[in-house]
Amino acid sequence: MFALFEKVTLLDCLAFAWLVVCWGGYAWYSEKSGAARNGLVGISRGYRHQWADALLRREIRVSDAALIGNLMSTVSFYANTTIYIIAGLFALLGTLDKVINIAADLPFSRHVVPEVVEMKLMVLLVIFVIAYFKFTWSLRLFNMQTILVGAAPLPSDPPDPVRRDAFCDKLATINSLAGDDFNRGIRAYYFGLATVTWMIQPWLFLAFTTAILVVLARRDFLSDATVALRQ
Repeated sequence: MFALFEKVTLLDCLAFAWLVVCWGGYAWYSEKSGAARNGLVGISRGYRHQWADALLRREIRVSDAALIGNLMSTVSFYANTTIYIIAGLFALLGTLDKVINIAADLPFSRHVVPEVVEMKLMVLLVIFVIAYFKFTWSLRLFNMQTILVGAAPLPSDPPDPVRRDAFCDKLATINSLAGDDFNRGIRAYYFGLATVTWMIQPWLFLAFTTAILVVLARRDFLSDATVALRQ
């Protein structure tokens, strides 16, 4: 273990630290900060609450079930894809020599240490394992939402505003939590793509991580879709 740390350069450590700061910092900014309400996450939460309110006013909820099914199929696609990526990374760990030869032939590459490459692949593997957990938990929450839709009170039931409002909040909350975990899985994909460049050069990894951060911020807060939804 200590021998590995001796082979890892300071630049590699800084690049990895920058990844953690960008990933964790942006997750907090886009979900928990005061500015989050003006981003796609915050705006979508408002629309999810409107959806829950409209659902409780409908006698027939076939369209709502279809919408949830569409969301679940999207999440399921990403979860299945992530399994293949994880399997591929395990396969790469078994053919490390070929990975090193390919990385050494790429532009801007430098001297490659096998133990360091293995460590980088493990970091990449962990990122996609995190993505898989996020997608599967999102899928489970959407399943829970279908149960709530089935248990939702009908407009023809005796009026009970307190129960109705509480159920509306419950529907919207589960929907938002499922959507948030799906977003976190997608975010892991973005930063996982940046981590791939770490195999070539730490400076390239730093640049790509920064570029991913800018792309995410622009899409969540400054894109045409965000402006349209905010209006």
